[in-house]
Amino acid sequence: MRTLLRLAASASLGALLSVSIAQAQPAGQIVALRHARVIDGNGGAPKAAQTILIEQHRIRAVGPDARVTLPKAARVIDLTGQTVLPGLISDHSHLAYTDGATSGPQNYTRDNAVRELKQWQRYGVTTITSLGLNAPLFYEMQPQAHAGSLGGADFFGADRGIGVPEGAPTMTAAADQLYRPTTVEEARADVDETAARHPSFIKVWVDDFHHAVPARMKPEIYKAVIEEAHAKGLRVAAHVYYREDARKLVEAGADVLAHGVRDELVDADLIALMKRRGTWYIPTLGLDESFYIYAQHPEWLKSGFFRGALQPALATQLADPAWQAKALDPKALAMNQASLAINKSNLLTLYRAGVKIGFGTDSGATPLRIPGIAEQRELVLMVQAGLTPLQAITVATRDAAALLDLTDRGMIAPGKRADLLVVAGDPARNITDTTHIRSVWEAGQEVVSNAAPRPRP
Repeated sequence: MRTLLRLAASASLGALLSVSIAQAQPAGQIVALRHARVIDGNGGAPKAAQTILIEQHRIRAVGPDARVTLPKAARVIDLTGQTVLPGLISDHSHLAYTDGATSGPQNYTRDNAVRELKQWQRYGVTTITSLGLNAPLFYEMQPQAHAGSLGGADFFGADRGIGVPEGAPTMTAAADQLYRPTTVEEARADVDETAARHPSFIKVWVDDFHHAVPARMKPEIYKAVIEEAHAKGLRVAAHVYYREDARKLVEAGADVLAHGVRDELVDADLIALMKRRGTWYIPTLGLDESFYIYAQHPEWLKSGFFRGALQPALATQLADPAWQAKALDPKALAMNQASLAINKSNLLTLYRAGVKIGFGTDSGATPLRIPGIAEQRELVLMVQAGLTPLQAITVATRDAAALLDLTDRGMIAPGKRADLLVVAGDPARNITDTTHIRSVWEAGQEVVSNAAPRPRP
């Protein structure tokens, strides 16, 4: 309790997180990251004593120190004892829907979006996917994000997304943030309108949020959405909870299950179907944990790394005894813990079976799914589920990029974007070393340096 009360008394995010924003590299200057341990994102073991050459926004070369020739005018940075890995990529987040302890369309502003994008970036997440509830502002900002002029993580998205009246999603949305068709014809028209804006995905919400809503999306609606989306060259990501919904959606052609199956263990038939169809699976392990974990006062809540991500209003909420009691209500707690346990088991089963696994957290969907913290926590939960640290990192980099059909990032290799996370220690041995951030690079620019999040004196 005392820890959370101290969080509530904190003045601002800027005061909590000690970060130096690096100066832009001079045009044409080559940067050499020397003597680093490199986790390239491609699944191989870390390589010691490596040099990475960065030219403009891409990686020019990577290899052993002795084999990489340094250009005379290169800026040389000694990374002895540090590890370089690709920037993390979230396949499932939500942009500008929360601010402080609030959620809703009133938060979809440019300033709030940039604030979140900068926070993701500070915490090592260099690309995010806003999987629904996107207002028109999304498309105004996206070209600037791609060009690196907006500030913060790069982003992609799923436009508004499609639910049904009196059904999921339960979140409040403005008229220009969500479709709720009532007929197959309306659903097809909504897809056509969406396709004209060229999003990365179309999102559908299918389940009933633990029976919290009176209506569910009927199969004829989501089948029409999937069919029309595919006709327009778009993929469909589906919000799911139940195993039976997952099976029906995969049969109907859904390309991505945007959450883990959490009511039952996956069976051999579903596994075979997903592998045959090439369906991607994003477990979002931290989704259910976020409902209760902060009320349980884990030791990592005391860290400056966590405290640096909290807005004052959220810190106040987390310190509120009434909120804590509600979060730890025995019935809700048991349900959320059971969902997480099933989700972990299903992740390991599907991963070992060779199903394609993406990386996402639903960060930004509620105030408790904190940008940056959610992704760092997801890595820990994946390791708890049974993946090795290196496997979890590979999912969060190379595989997450593959889900997005992005061939320019997710690995440290010549020609790839120089989206890099530099940390102290070796995350392949201890996954929490990804939180020991020393710098973040986005498209060849050192956007955050000496980023050792710590509390105020």
